[in-house]
Amino acid sequence: MPHRRPVARRWTGRLAALAPLALLAGCGSGISFLDPHGPVAATQRDLFFEVTAWMMVVVVPAILLVPFVAWRYRRSATRSTYKPDWGFSWSLEALVWGVPIVLVCILASLIIGKARSLDPYAALASNQVPLDVEVIGLDYKWLFVYPEENVASIGVLPLPVGRPVRFRLTSDTVMQSFMIPALGSQIYAMAGMVTELNLMADRPGVLLGQNTQFNGFGFQGQKFDALAMPPADFARWMAEAKAGDRPLDQSAYAIVSQKGQLADLRARFQFDPAKGLIFSSVDPTLFSTVVARYRPDAAHRHQTDETPAHSNGDHAHADQ
Repeated sequence: MPHRRPVARRWTGRLAALAPLALLAGCGSGISFLDPHGPVAATQRDLFFEVTAWMMVVVVPAILLVPFVAWRYRRSATRSTYKPDWGFSWSLEALVWGVPIVLVCILASLIIGKARSLDPYAALASNQVPLDVEVIGLDYKWLFVYPEENVASIGVLPLPVGRPVRFRLTSDTVMQSFMIPALGSQIYAMAGMVTELNLMADRPGVLLGQNTQFNGFGFQGQKFDALAMPPADFARWMAEAKAGDRPLDQSAYAIVSQKGQLADLRARFQFDPAKGLIFSSVDPTLFSTVVARYRPDAAHRHQTDETPAHSNGDHAHADQ
């Protein structure tokens, strides 16, 4: 019907206008590895583009040749040779099988080469001692403990720019997935187990952190702000946190570990959810106590766990 053509064109134009937005989704500052704020995310971004470029070797010819072959050998074609008994071609077989085999070998060598540098347990090259952060997954929030500074926070994760950070993670509930996309990598936190993740921010910014594992109807709100800040600002933040008067003792932990999001804690603590819930002191055995609650035989192994990453990729201490 002729009168419907303008409507179809209008919808086609709208969809075309939305295409760039779809391509740019997730590219905002601090929310994606496509805008990296650290070396791990930068490596992931480079690997993503390299793999995509190599895949175009197969994708682009396929996209171009399908319509060409359909047009070249259409029924009404007069210049195409008609060969009803044709059945095999060595050159075509070599092309169809050879190109994918070579491509798979290239991609395998590329990915294997980068996989070791992306090992979450591998320490990052730096002349600074890593900052230890103990992460406890709760319903539906993350608790961050700084054992060196003896402070803790919920909702915000301050990080010093230029200094490696070694995260040690566990869960006081079901399995969760810890991820800061702009810094790279993802790793699970599981009850009774300790996993490890090494990251580093190389420029300031407010970065999105989240739980990417569905573990209930509140998981979509289990987000936090990773505050990558200059070392002087980080030291100032820690000093202000210590100057507060809110210890994370057993009674306070019993409150924060209850099911609910960060905003739900305003009924028990006076704080600004945008700035996070800060504790001026914390029980140094809290992390190991949480691990021991689900696996008593492994509790003592995590109080002073300095086990280095295994060079052969076997992270035995992850399930201790």
